[in-house]
Amino acid sequence: MKEGIKYHPDYHSLLKEDLDVLIVCLTNEIAPEVTIAGIERGLHVFCEKPPGRSVEDIEKVIAISRQHPKLKLMYGFNHRYHESVQDALRIIHSGQFGKIINIRGVYGKSKLITFNQPVWRTKREIAGGGVLLDQGIHMVDLMRLFAGEFTQVQSFIANSHWGYEVEDNAYAIMRTESGIIGMMNSSATQWRHRFHLDINLEKGSIILGGILSGSKSYGAETLTVVTADPDNDNGDPREQTTRYNYDPSWDQEITTFCNAIIDSSPICSGTAEDALNTMKLVFRIYYADPQWRQTYNIPNPDKQIN
Repeated sequence: MKEGIKYHPDYHSLLKEDLDVLIVCLTNEIAPEVTIAGIERGLHVFCEKPPGRSVEDIEKVIAISRQHPKLKLMYGFNHRYHESVQDALRIIHSGQFGKIINIRGVYGKSKLITFNQPVWRTKREIAGGGVLLDQGIHMVDLMRLFAGEFTQVQSFIANSHWGYEVEDNAYAIMRTESGIIGMMNSSATQWRHRFHLDINLEKGSIILGGILSGSKSYGAETLTVVTADPDNDNGDPREQTTRYNYDPSWDQEITTFCNAIIDSSPICSGTAEDALNTMKLVFRIYYADPQWRQTYNIPNPDKQIN
Protein backbone atom coordinates (compact mmCIF):
# COMPACT_ATOMS: atom_id res chain seq x y z
CA MET A 1 0.00 0.00 0.00
CA LYS A 2 1.32 3.45 -0.91
CA GLU A 3 -0.32 6.74 0.11
CA GLY A 4 -3.47 4.87 1.11
CA ILE A 5 -3.83 3.11 -2.26
CA LYS A 6 -3.61 -0.68 -2.50
CA TYR A 7 -1.73 -2.19 -5.42
CA HIS A 8 -2.13 -5.72 -6.73
CA PRO A 9 0.19 -7.72 -9.00
CA ASP A 10 -2.75 -9.12 -10.97
CA TYR A 11 -6.54 -8.99 -11.13
CA HIS A 12 -6.89 -12.36 -9.36
CA SER A 13 -5.56 -10.93 -6.11
CA LEU A 14 -7.63 -7.76 -6.58
CA LEU A 15 -10.81 -9.82 -6.81
CA LYS A 16 -10.11 -11.31 -3.38
CA GLU A 17 -10.85 -7.89 -1.88
CA ASP A 18 -14.27 -7.01 -0.46
CA LEU A 19 -15.62 -5.18 -3.53
CA ASP A 20 -18.99 -4.07 -4.89
CA VAL A 21 -17.90 -2.65 -8.25
CA LEU A 22 -15.10 -3.33 -10.71
CA ILE A 23 -13.91 -0.70 -13.21
CA VAL A 24 -11.89 -2.27 -16.04
CA CYS A 25 -9.33 -0.06 -17.80
CA LEU A 26 -7.00 -2.60 -19.35
CA THR A 27 -5.55 -3.54 -22.71
CA ASN A 28 -7.95 -5.04 -25.23
CA GLU A 29 -6.77 -8.64 -25.04
CA ILE A 30 -7.39 -8.93 -21.29
CA ALA A 31 -10.40 -6.62 -20.75
CA PRO A 32 -13.10 -9.22 -21.60
CA GLU A 33 -11.43 -11.86 -19.42
CA VAL A 34 -11.36 -9.51 -16.42
CA THR A 35 -14.91 -8.32 -17.09
CA ILE A 36 -16.12 -11.92 -17.01
CA ALA A 37 -14.13 -12.62 -13.85
CA GLY A 38 -15.70 -9.61 -12.15
CA ILE A 39 -19.23 -10.68 -13.09
CA GLU A 40 -18.61 -14.24 -11.92
CA ARG A 41 -17.27 -12.77 -8.66
CA GLY A 42 -20.68 -11.08 -8.21
CA LEU A 43 -19.58 -7.54 -9.03
CA HIS A 44 -21.16 -4.76 -11.04
CA VAL A 45 -18.71 -3.96 -13.86
CA PHE A 46 -17.91 -0.81 -15.81
CA CYS A 47 -15.54 -1.57 -18.70
CA GLU A 48 -13.88 1.01 -20.90
CA LYS A 49 -14.12 0.70 -24.68
CA PRO A 50 -13.39 -1.29 -26.73
CA PRO A 51 -14.94 -4.35 -25.09
CA GLY A 52 -12.21 -6.56 -26.52
CA ARG A 53 -10.33 -7.41 -29.68
CA SER A 54 -13.26 -8.96 -31.53
CA VAL A 55 -17.00 -9.46 -31.73
CA GLU A 56 -16.48 -12.89 -30.22
CA ASP A 57 -14.98 -11.27 -27.11
CA ILE A 58 -18.09 -9.22 -26.33
CA GLU A 59 -20.38 -12.14 -27.16
CA LYS A 60 -18.59 -14.22 -24.52
CA VAL A 61 -19.04 -11.45 -21.96
CA ILE A 62 -22.75 -11.09 -22.78
CA ALA A 63 -23.29 -14.86 -22.42
CA ILE A 64 -21.88 -14.74 -18.88
CA SER A 65 -23.68 -11.50 -18.05
CA ARG A 66 -27.04 -13.06 -18.90
CA GLN A 67 -26.42 -15.64 -16.19
CA HIS A 68 -26.25 -12.79 -13.64
CA PRO A 69 -29.19 -10.51 -14.53
CA LYS A 70 -29.06 -8.57 -11.24
CA LEU A 71 -25.54 -7.31 -11.91
CA LYS A 72 -24.99 -4.15 -13.94
CA LEU A 73 -22.64 -4.17 -16.91
CA MET A 74 -21.85 -0.89 -18.64
CA TYR A 75 -19.35 0.10 -21.33
CA GLY A 76 -17.50 3.41 -21.48
CA PHE A 77 -18.66 5.03 -24.69
CA ASN A 78 -17.95 8.39 -23.11
CA HIS A 79 -18.76 10.58 -26.12
CA ARG A 80 -22.46 9.79 -25.64
CA TYR A 81 -22.30 11.83 -22.44
CA HIS A 82 -20.82 15.00 -23.91
CA GLU A 83 -23.31 17.85 -23.68
CA SER A 84 -23.04 18.67 -27.39
CA VAL A 85 -23.99 15.10 -28.29
CA GLN A 86 -26.89 15.00 -25.84
CA ASP A 87 -28.21 18.36 -27.10
CA ALA A 88 -27.95 17.14 -30.71
CA LEU A 89 -29.84 13.99 -29.82
CA ARG A 90 -32.64 15.99 -28.20
CA ILE A 91 -32.99 18.19 -31.29
CA ILE A 92 -33.14 15.16 -33.58
CA HIS A 93 -35.71 13.39 -31.40
CA SER A 94 -37.86 16.54 -31.31
CA GLY A 95 -38.53 16.10 -35.02
CA GLN A 96 -38.32 19.84 -35.73
CA PHE A 97 -35.89 19.29 -38.61
CA GLY A 98 -37.48 16.13 -39.95
CA LYS A 99 -35.70 12.87 -40.66
CA ILE A 100 -31.97 12.32 -41.11
CA ILE A 101 -30.83 12.16 -44.75
CA ASN A 102 -27.13 11.51 -44.23
CA ILE A 103 -24.40 11.73 -41.66
CA ARG A 104 -20.67 12.37 -42.24
CA GLY A 105 -17.95 11.98 -39.67
CA VAL A 106 -14.20 12.48 -39.37
CA TYR A 107 -12.25 11.54 -36.26
CA GLY A 108 -8.53 11.70 -36.56
CA LYS A 109 -5.24 12.09 -34.78
CA SER A 110 -1.70 12.50 -36.07
CA LYS A 111 -0.25 9.13 -34.98
CA LEU A 112 -1.35 5.76 -33.67
CA ILE A 113 0.67 6.45 -30.52
CA THR A 114 0.09 9.97 -29.21
CA PHE A 115 0.93 11.71 -25.94
CA ASN A 116 3.47 9.04 -24.90
CA GLN A 117 0.90 6.26 -24.82
CA PRO A 118 2.21 2.68 -24.64
CA VAL A 119 3.08 0.91 -27.90
CA TRP A 120 0.62 -1.96 -27.38
CA ARG A 121 -1.87 -0.03 -29.52
CA THR A 122 0.22 -0.92 -32.59
CA LYS A 123 0.32 -4.66 -31.85
CA ARG A 124 -2.49 -6.66 -33.43
CA GLU A 125 -2.20 -9.55 -30.96
CA ILE A 126 -2.92 -7.15 -28.07
CA ALA A 127 -5.09 -4.42 -29.60
CA GLY A 128 -7.00 -6.37 -32.26
CA GLY A 129 -7.16 -3.30 -34.49
CA GLY A 130 -5.79 0.17 -35.02
CA VAL A 131 -7.23 3.66 -35.13
CA LEU A 132 -10.75 2.52 -36.03
CA LEU A 133 -11.07 0.15 -33.07
CA ASP A 134 -9.19 2.42 -30.67
CA GLN A 135 -10.51 5.92 -31.43
CA GLY A 136 -12.87 5.64 -34.40
CA ILE A 137 -15.12 3.32 -32.39
CA HIS A 138 -16.47 6.49 -30.72
CA MET A 139 -17.54 7.88 -34.10
CA VAL A 140 -19.02 4.52 -35.12
CA ASP A 141 -20.99 4.44 -31.87
CA LEU A 142 -22.29 8.00 -32.32
CA MET A 143 -23.36 7.34 -35.90
CA ARG A 144 -25.34 4.34 -34.66
CA LEU A 145 -26.78 6.45 -31.84
CA PHE A 146 -28.05 9.10 -34.26
CA ALA A 147 -28.94 7.07 -37.36
CA GLY A 148 -29.66 3.53 -36.17
CA GLU A 149 -28.13 0.31 -37.41
CA PHE A 150 -26.13 0.31 -40.65
CA THR A 151 -26.69 -2.91 -42.55
CA GLN A 152 -24.80 -2.22 -45.81
CA VAL A 153 -21.12 -1.31 -45.66
CA GLN A 154 -18.40 -0.58 -48.20
CA SER A 155 -14.90 0.32 -47.07
CA PHE A 156 -11.22 0.85 -47.70
CA ILE A 157 -8.80 0.04 -44.87
CA ALA A 158 -5.14 1.05 -45.01
CA ASN A 159 -1.93 0.80 -43.01
CA SER A 160 0.26 2.21 -45.76
CA HIS A 161 1.67 5.19 -43.86
CA TRP A 162 2.79 4.03 -40.42
CA GLY A 163 3.30 0.44 -41.54
CA TYR A 164 2.03 -1.40 -38.46
CA GLU A 165 -0.12 -4.54 -38.59
CA VAL A 166 -3.09 -2.40 -37.61
CA GLU A 167 -4.84 0.24 -39.69
CA ASP A 168 -3.89 3.91 -39.75
CA ASN A 169 -6.94 4.85 -41.86
CA ALA A 170 -10.43 3.47 -42.35
CA TYR A 171 -12.86 4.91 -44.89
CA ALA A 172 -16.46 3.70 -44.94
CA ILE A 173 -19.75 4.43 -46.65
CA MET A 174 -22.77 2.78 -45.08
CA ARG A 175 -26.56 2.63 -45.33
CA THR A 176 -29.33 1.78 -42.88
CA GLU A 177 -32.43 -0.18 -43.89
CA SER A 178 -34.38 3.10 -43.85
CA GLY A 179 -31.95 4.63 -46.36
CA ILE A 180 -29.81 6.90 -44.17
CA ILE A 181 -26.30 7.15 -45.62
CA GLY A 182 -23.29 7.35 -43.33
CA MET A 183 -19.76 8.28 -44.40
CA MET A 184 -16.75 8.30 -42.12
CA ASN A 185 -12.98 8.48 -41.99
CA SER A 186 -11.11 7.27 -38.92
CA SER A 187 -7.54 8.43 -39.30
CA ALA A 188 -4.09 8.35 -37.74
CA THR A 189 -2.75 10.72 -40.42
CA GLN A 190 -4.91 13.70 -39.43
CA TRP A 191 -2.07 16.10 -38.69
CA ARG A 192 -4.39 18.66 -37.13
CA HIS A 193 -6.41 16.54 -34.68
CA ARG A 194 -10.05 16.66 -35.66
CA PHE A 195 -13.50 15.60 -34.52
CA HIS A 196 -16.35 16.55 -36.85
CA LEU A 197 -19.83 15.10 -37.31
CA ASP A 198 -22.22 16.61 -39.85
CA ILE A 199 -25.85 15.45 -39.63
CA ASN A 200 -28.10 16.58 -42.48
CA LEU A 201 -31.85 16.40 -42.01
CA GLU A 202 -34.85 17.31 -44.16
CA LYS A 203 -35.13 20.84 -42.77
CA GLY A 204 -31.64 21.66 -41.56
CA SER A 205 -28.36 20.36 -40.22
CA ILE A 206 -26.68 19.68 -36.91
CA ILE A 207 -22.90 20.02 -36.90
CA LEU A 208 -20.74 18.77 -34.05
CA GLY A 209 -17.25 20.25 -34.16
CA GLY A 210 -14.39 19.61 -31.78
CA ILE A 211 -14.52 17.58 -28.60
CA LEU A 212 -13.30 18.53 -25.15
CA SER A 213 -10.51 16.17 -24.11
CA GLY A 214 -7.60 16.03 -21.73
CA SER A 215 -5.17 16.92 -24.51
CA LYS A 216 -7.24 19.94 -25.69
CA SER A 217 -5.92 19.14 -29.18
CA TYR A 218 -9.35 18.68 -30.81
CA GLY A 219 -10.32 22.31 -30.36
CA ALA A 220 -13.41 23.89 -28.89
CA GLU A 221 -16.49 21.69 -28.58
CA THR A 222 -19.34 23.26 -30.52
CA LEU A 223 -22.84 22.48 -31.74
CA THR A 224 -24.08 24.37 -34.79
CA VAL A 225 -27.77 24.24 -35.70
CA VAL A 226 -28.52 25.13 -39.32
CA THR A 227 -32.08 26.07 -40.30
CA ALA A 228 -32.57 25.40 -44.00
CA ASP A 229 -34.74 27.49 -46.33
CA PRO A 230 -33.68 26.33 -49.82
CA ASP A 231 -36.13 28.68 -51.55
CA ASN A 232 -34.66 31.80 -49.97
CA ASP A 233 -31.27 31.26 -48.33
CA ASN A 234 -29.27 30.51 -51.50
CA GLY A 235 -27.14 27.98 -49.68
CA ASP A 236 -26.22 30.40 -46.89
CA PRO A 237 -28.78 29.57 -44.17
CA ARG A 238 -29.20 30.89 -40.66
CA GLU A 239 -26.94 29.20 -38.12
CA GLN A 240 -26.68 29.22 -34.36
CA THR A 241 -23.56 27.90 -32.64
CA THR A 242 -23.20 26.87 -29.01
CA ARG A 243 -19.74 26.49 -27.49
CA TYR A 244 -19.22 24.16 -24.54
CA ASN A 245 -16.46 25.18 -22.13
CA TYR A 246 -16.79 22.44 -19.54
CA ASP A 247 -16.86 18.65 -19.88
CA PRO A 248 -19.08 16.90 -17.33
CA SER A 249 -19.26 13.70 -19.40
CA TRP A 250 -17.06 11.54 -17.17
CA ASP A 251 -19.02 12.44 -14.04
CA GLN A 252 -22.36 11.92 -15.80
CA GLU A 253 -21.30 8.56 -17.18
CA ILE A 254 -20.18 7.15 -13.85
CA THR A 255 -23.17 8.73 -12.08
CA THR A 256 -25.47 6.93 -14.53
CA PHE A 257 -23.72 3.64 -13.74
CA CYS A 258 -23.92 4.19 -9.97
CA ASN A 259 -27.58 5.24 -10.07
CA ALA A 260 -28.48 2.09 -12.02
CA ILE A 261 -26.90 0.04 -9.24
CA ILE A 262 -28.49 2.02 -6.40
CA ASP A 263 -31.95 2.19 -7.99
CA SER A 264 -31.86 -1.31 -9.53
CA SER A 265 -32.72 0.34 -12.84
CA PRO A 266 -31.55 -0.75 -16.29
CA ILE A 267 -28.50 0.68 -18.03
CA CYS A 268 -29.95 2.75 -20.88
CA SER A 269 -26.85 3.95 -22.74
CA GLY A 270 -23.53 2.17 -23.02
CA THR A 271 -25.17 -1.21 -22.60
CA ALA A 272 -23.59 -4.52 -23.49
CA GLU A 273 -25.95 -4.57 -26.48
CA ASP A 274 -24.60 -1.15 -27.55
CA ALA A 275 -21.07 -2.52 -27.25
CA LEU A 276 -21.96 -5.59 -29.30
CA ASN A 277 -23.66 -3.65 -32.10
CA THR A 278 -20.89 -1.06 -32.25
CA MET A 279 -18.25 -3.79 -32.40
CA LYS A 280 -20.20 -5.54 -35.13
CA LEU A 281 -20.24 -2.36 -37.21
CA VAL A 282 -16.51 -1.82 -36.67
CA PHE A 283 -15.86 -5.34 -37.94
CA ARG A 284 -18.31 -4.94 -40.83
CA ILE A 285 -16.10 -2.04 -41.89
CA TYR A 286 -12.98 -4.22 -41.61
CA TYR A 287 -14.66 -7.15 -43.37
CA ALA A 288 -16.02 -5.04 -46.24
CA ASP A 289 -12.52 -4.43 -47.62
CA PRO A 290 -11.66 -7.72 -49.42
CA GLN A 291 -7.91 -7.18 -49.27
CA TRP A 292 -7.91 -6.32 -45.55
CA ARG A 293 -10.25 -9.24 -44.82
CA GLN A 294 -7.93 -11.69 -46.58
CA THR A 295 -4.66 -10.30 -45.24
CA TYR A 296 -5.73 -10.35 -41.59
CA ASN A 297 -8.29 -13.17 -41.72
CA ILE A 298 -11.18 -10.98 -40.55
CA PRO A 299 -14.28 -13.09 -39.78
CA ASN A 300 -17.76 -12.06 -40.91
CA PRO A 301 -19.24 -10.41 -37.78
CA ASP A 302 -22.78 -11.27 -38.88
CA LYS A 303 -22.06 -15.01 -38.96
CA GLN A 304 -20.65 -15.30 -35.47
CA ILE A 305 -22.74 -17.06 -32.89
CA ASN A 306 -24.69 -14.84 -30.48
